[in-house]
Amino acid sequence: MRMEKMTTRFQTALSEAQSLAVGREHQFIEPAHLFVALLDQRDGGLRHVLGAAGVNVNALRSAVGDLVDRLPQVSGAAAGDVQVGKDLARALNVPDKLSPRRGDDYISSE
Repeated sequence: MRMEKMTTRFQTALSEAQSLAVGREHQFIEPAHLFVALLDQRDGGLRHVLGAAGVNVNALRSAVGDLVDRLPQVSGAAAGDVQVGKDLARALNVPDKLSPRRGDDYISSE
């Protein structure tokens, strides 16, 4: 995962996902954290794309928020020591791998 290849909006979403994980005392940043961050972005493209596809974005946001609420929490010395989870790392590596094949200079959240 190369942060410099991600658009500013996507980098911001990753930062917000990290903040969400830290605030909820989660040990790992999971895809659900990033999805919530992307859905909550002001003027973000994901809400528009999903809405245009007929998705009830508010219901989806609520369901993903519930998923984040159910993630395990840590306490003690481990609290605040958050890392990218395996599932999120795998998910982020896919566009990083495919972008050169598609001729994309940057990876966007959409």
